[in-house]
Amino acid sequence: MRNTAKIAAAVLATGALTLGLAACGSDSGSGSGEASSDGPLIVAASPTPHADILNYVKDNLAKKEGLDLEVKEFTDYVQPNTATQDGSVGANFFQHKPYLDDFNKKNGTDLVWVNDVHLEPLGLYSKKVEKADALADGATVAVPNDTTNEGRALKLLDANGIIKLKADAGLDATPADIAENPKNLKFKEIEAAQLPRSLGDVDAAVINGNYAVEAGLSPKSDALVSETAKGNPYANGLVVKKGQENDPRVKKLAKLLNSDEVKKYIEDKFDGAVEPAF
Repeated sequence: MRNTAKIAAAVLATGALTLGLAACGSDSGSGSGEASSDGPLIVAASPTPHADILNYVKDNLAKKEGLDLEVKEFTDYVQPNTATQDGSVGANFFQHKPYLDDFNKKNGTDLVWVNDVHLEPLGLYSKKVEKADALADGATVAVPNDTTNEGRALKLLDANGIIKLKADAGLDATPADIAENPKNLKFKEIEAAQLPRSLGDVDAAVINGNYAVEAGLSPKSDALVSETAKGNPYANGLVVKKGQENDPRVKKLAKLLNSDEVKKYIEDKFDGAVEPAF
């Protein structure tokens, strides 16, 4: 598998925390929640690229704007939202809008979107074949097991002629929505964060951009097929609990995340594996 040295170096520099460590110290930085806009704004984020981007803002831009920013890293797709809902953190930055909408619907939360920041192109990766059309008959393809990312993965395969979905398949498509499967592919649903580790156990896997980057993979150079940015509904962005949109700290962070400096940082650091969405 071909890796991008630039991305791999960035991953090594970042270092992901374990779930246990991410959960520790959640009571630090009081003032991040709903009661007051004083004190630091604590933002829950996936390690790469979200925490990388936030730490760039913290180290280079926040002070000038009078923003006290703290970054708390999580390695799953649930705790950042639950922590934002219960006020343990003041905001989060790890997800796209379809995932947020689905999470609110299933969990009764009232988290709201603030602004788009970047797109992480979803890609199909393999250690066994060099091209998507080389997948063998009956090959096993791993996909994310959460509703919106599974549907997104299947739409990627559909867009590249690997499968064909039913005409009415929505953003929450599942394998049951496949109308044509010429290679008789078998689909294995795996938690998104575990997909890179599972790559050697399947014939191919559709991996979320942030987890691909953490594993030293690049949608630009390693993916058999990947998403395009134009018209893509899966931009990642800043999220808060309803009512916190007007917190001055949140407004400052939203402005900085859409700044020319952040745009250049994303383009320079991630070399196409992450793309600005503003």
